[in-house]
Amino acid sequence: MESEVRVEDRKSSVLTPSQLPCLRAVPSVNLASGCAHGCVYCYARSYSQFPGEGNVIVYGNTAAKLRRELQRKRRKPSHVYFSPSTDVFQPVPRVLDMAYEMFEVLFAAGVGVAFVTKGRIPERHMALIAKNAERVRVQIGLVTTDEEVAHAIEPNAATPALRLRQMDRLVQAGVPTRVRVAPILTGLTDDDATLADVFGASAAAGVTQAALNALHLRPAIVASLKRHLAPGRAEAILARYRGAASLAVCWGKSSQTPLPAEARLELFARAGSIALQYGIETHVCGCMNPDLTNETCGLAGDWPDNSPIVEQLRLW
Repeated sequence: MESEVRVEDRKSSVLTPSQLPCLRAVPSVNLASGCAHGCVYCYARSYSQFPGEGNVIVYGNTAAKLRRELQRKRRKPSHVYFSPSTDVFQPVPRVLDMAYEMFEVLFAAGVGVAFVTKGRIPERHMALIAKNAERVRVQIGLVTTDEEVAHAIEPNAATPALRLRQMDRLVQAGVPTRVRVAPILTGLTDDDATLADVFGASAAAGVTQAALNALHLRPAIVASLKRHLAPGRAEAILARYRGAASLAVCWGKSSQTPLPAEARLELFARAGSIALQYGIETHVCGCMNPDLTNETCGLAGDWPDNSPIVEQLRLW
């Protein structure tokens, strides 16, 4: 389905703090509200500012505001994170053009860029990123290498094969790159064979670090799964959550329903064991699993001037 795109002016600041503990010291940027990838599990569907399925609101004045904000700052941030609630490389030309301009502005100011994406990175963006490799940290989202499954859950995102090629190109360019295996969908992408395919293919692309998380439910996500997936697939996922208790995340500012703690512990331990067979070290998202660990999944990457945010608590 083609997205309906409209352009509005941003009223708030460009560089804003995030509610995620792992981004507490990192300014973050959203170039838009809504995302054309249409991932059926996307947590942003539950946000009050979500513009509705199939809608993307692009903040057209973002680059101009960023320039002014950087000029006013006595001390510029060491790096900036794109984007907490939308993909910076979604297939919307206005977003892609703005992303390129924003990256240029930040690199020229000596500010680094971190991003997570499931999208296709255009050639001109890839060249700019490679040219500034020391100022970039990347996580590529990948939960399955099966093209049919990927299309069902992430209909407008880049194919798994393309994401893996992009991982390889980024690694070859010297860009610190991780695979983000999140969210793992129980009953669909949590089996050993799927995890082995993901970690094996990522290792072949030169990746040695992975971030992990399982799907957390909210009413809007449940409705999306039921609406977009075949009944058998939706039921296979949702059945694992029956009787699960809600969990306060993001310093208690948000309530979601994760898998029971025992099920998450088993999943993360099993995924970690499989990943190690391919030389990949895994890190669990402590923001979304505060009842299990205070580990960071490295969402914004590791930077030379970073001080440790938390002491990592290993699960296995």
